[in-house]
Amino acid sequence: MTGAARPPSRGVMGWVYVGDEEPDPRFSLANERTFLAWVRTALAFIACGVAVSLLGVPSLGSWHALVSYCLIAVGVLSAVTGMVRWMRAERAMRMGTILPRLGVAGVVVAGVLISAALLCAALLS
Repeated sequence: MTGAARPPSRGVMGWVYVGDEEPDPRFSLANERTFLAWVRTALAFIACGVAVSLLGVPSLGSWHALVSYCLIAVGVLSAVTGMVRWMRAERAMRMGTILPRLGVAGVVVAGVLISAALLCAALLS
């Protein structure tokens, strides 16, 4: 059905699928791939946090809990950031407006830097 409009969507994601036309599928699929990259990154951080917590690395001493919580928090934040970013970009493409800025990604980068600093401090102490 070329040119057919999608019926209005009701539900949680209804606000994302607005606009008169569907965007080019290549752009929607690229947006989805970016979202999946955020999810993979989130899973990696969470897995690292769980590994640090469960392995109880002796050289980390009492720091391992703080390092693992920080890694898990960065993972959760990455997943949420990816989802919000996907929704905002998809909506902007459908409405024909400018794509949103990265926003919260700076917080994710700060979390990575803090986790790395904690890990280095724990290994050096």
